[in-house]
Amino acid sequence: MFVLADDLTGAAETAAALMSPARPARIALSVPVAAAAVVVADLDSRHHPRAFDLVREALAQAGDRPVFVKVDSLLRGNVAATVAACLDAPVVFAPALPSAGRTVVGGVPYVHGVPLRETRAWRAEPRPAPATVAEALGDVPWVHVPVGADPSEVLAAGVVAVCDAETDADLDAIVAATLGGPARLIGSGGLATALGRALDGNRTSTKHPARLDAATAPGGSARVAAAAPGSGAASPGNGRLLVVVGTAEPTAAEQVRLLVEHGFAHVTLRPADAMGAQPDAVGPDAAYVRMPTAEPGTAAGRVRDALTSAPVVLTVSGPALTRALADVVREALGETPADLVLTGGETARRVLDALGVRELIPLDQVHHGAVHSRTPQGHSVVTRPGSFGDTDSLLRIATHLNPDLRLRPRTSDSKG
Repeated sequence: MFVLADDLTGAAETAAALMSPARPARIALSVPVAAAAVVVADLDSRHHPRAFDLVREALAQAGDRPVFVKVDSLLRGNVAATVAACLDAPVVFAPALPSAGRTVVGGVPYVHGVPLRETRAWRAEPRPAPATVAEALGDVPWVHVPVGADPSEVLAAGVVAVCDAETDADLDAIVAATLGGPARLIGSGGLATALGRALDGNRTSTKHPARLDAATAPGGSARVAAAAPGSGAASPGNGRLLVVVGTAEPTAAEQVRLLVEHGFAHVTLRPADAMGAQPDAVGPDAAYVRMPTAEPGTAAGRVRDALTSAPVVLTVSGPALTRALADVVREALGETPADLVLTGGETARRVLDALGVRELIPLDQVHHGAVHSRTPQGHSVVTRPGSFGDTDSLLRIATHLNPDLRLRPRTSDSKG
């Protein structure tokens, strides 16, 4: 299976949905990609001006493997360019993610029953949300497929079958009607999970895919198995844990607040800390402007110092600072690794690019979308879309990575 994803958290989400002990996965952040039963390439193309070309170039590597293309369930990014690049074969497009309340009815995307355009889901985007899936596709030819209809009956090269879906069962039906045929499946993590169920003979549980051990992980080693969550072994991150949150959304703020209440040190990136960052850096070949060394008082210095005695959560005071997070993390860690939790696809990709990480080995999920992976060096990385997770999401991820944290709420006297 060859998978293309437009951002890193989506790539990890899809890898977790499709992998199994018999079908290990690799997430590639560069080309050429490693060999595995499931290869998931993060094209980092969601907002890239060359999205069409990036997809076409990646498809040339697919060979005779089945292709799945992951896009955003809220239809953000270069959806039209991504779909258009796949039109040398029939395309089935199903962006619904019912587990997150994101459905498509009559070709209209909804979030918890509210039309997408009427929600605030696109408030950080430079343009309004599309009123219909067809609007997101622009000039791409399409045919509407209502729930219960067979998309295979309308398949044709150069035309997209736009499928409604309100439930996971609807997505299962779409996969069942097209699996093994000529169509390329394009959609959300919900469609990927339906595909994983079909490949595994309709497994019923999808919350926690089987964890890979040293025998099943590609390139696995005793080090990976020994450091698995809950094993009691020393972490390759030397016990240090850094959570990086690249959004100031209210939901994220509540998740951060809970971490702080349980003993995390909180460092906020301020405008003055971002001086010298390169705001337009995009993609794996982007140049990074080295920020000042991690001196006391700088954000990098504050992170470095805090990591000596506690786990740390690093946040931004505004969305314009998100790209500078990568420089801060690189300077703060220096030559001493830490286990990382990275929320938001762009934040995750920029940080891993800055650290020189070119590949991830997915192991398991903490909860839907929060995917625990290892680097080839054995360090833990958890990626999660910024909009995913309940209030306790980051706390659950932290204790999953290191059960020995034994986090306890601070008393009122210790807050401040």
